[in-house]
Amino acid sequence: MTPKDTSKEDRPKPSGIRNVLMMGLVSFFTDFSTEMILGVLPLYIVNNLGASRAILGGIEGSAELISYGFRMVSGSLSDKVRKRKIFVLIGYGLSTISKPFFILATGWFDAFIVRAVDRIGKGVRTAPRDALIADSVSESISGKAFGIHRTMDQAGAIAGPLVAFAILQIMDIRAVFLFSLIPGAIAVIILLLFVKEVRMKKLSSTTIFGNIIFLLKRNKPFVILMIVTGIFSLGAFSYSFILLKASDLGISQRIMPLVYATINISYTIIGIPSGILADRIGKEKVLVIGYIVFALSSILMILFTSSNYLYAYLLALIFGVYMGISETVQRAVIPKYVTAGLRGTAYGIYNLVSGVCFFASNITFGYIWDTYNLNLAIFYSLFFLFVQLEV
Repeated sequence: MTPKDTSKEDRPKPSGIRNVLMMGLVSFFTDFSTEMILGVLPLYIVNNLGASRAILGGIEGSAELISYGFRMVSGSLSDKVRKRKIFVLIGYGLSTISKPFFILATGWFDAFIVRAVDRIGKGVRTAPRDALIADSVSESISGKAFGIHRTMDQAGAIAGPLVAFAILQIMDIRAVFLFSLIPGAIAVIILLLFVKEVRMKKLSSTTIFGNIIFLLKRNKPFVILMIVTGIFSLGAFSYSFILLKASDLGISQRIMPLVYATINISYTIIGIPSGILADRIGKEKVLVIGYIVFALSSILMILFTSSNYLYAYLLALIFGVYMGISETVQRAVIPKYVTAGLRGTAYGIYNLVSGVCFFASNITFGYIWDTYNLNLAIFYSLFFLFVQLEV
């Protein structure tokens, strides 16, 4: 395990929460933009562009894999140059510009290209952004900080689908893609003007690969955390399959943004409480709670078989709780094991490991559902969860 950095950068920073709040606003407007699209994109790709569930899983998994690869590079580069904000700005800008191009898609491959460019932007910004948040506060309140950020982020994810729902009542889906540009542009302006860089102490290693090797060779607890994360991600599946299940339960495309908003509402509500609880009782314990909630949502996908709107919203609500806990606490736990000057690299490794495994899981899950049935796909997912809990 790497020694704790006792420099000033790891002590409580009075102005740190303000930086977290500003990053929260940036994420709010970016997710407002993104989630306007994502609530309808799975059905758009399957129904309008003719893709199968396996192709949808491939698009989602591949796009996220690309994103996670860029997170590794940008996170390590931000450690090397000791600057986070420039990478965050480039990433948010790229995502904002790309999303309206869904209007021009004539097939699922076109949609994949646009989705991939959007995810490249997310990849460039995510690890440096998470490191910037971690650098802005002390480790003892990292759960609270990430809870605040994820809650503001998901507030945008609630507003986005609701606005998309309103737009779809009077215009077609392509208008949703076009209007997504407005909140995305607001996010970039806030980031440019109000988010502050945090000075970092330079560590002994001066190369990207040197930092990676140092973490993997000298920090056993971090390596174990990555193994556990990877095993779970091999069975985790995207929210897209929850929406497809909701469609099977009788939810139409025009109503689907409300189901997606339900996922995001529960995600938002649980963010800050799960972060504060993680600071108090231990971040690893709260992660296990999140994994148990994931298991519950998976089992309910099997049990809910009849067409019933209530089942769809209940499933979305529980899955959102899982996402809120895991997305908050998985990020908050990393500063416990990694010093400030290596956090960009650490977040990059974390995202690459989980992304590669998530890629494999989504394709496999979609293929099993298409070729066999949902029950077998769920059993596949739960197998890796139980293996992970035994590690």
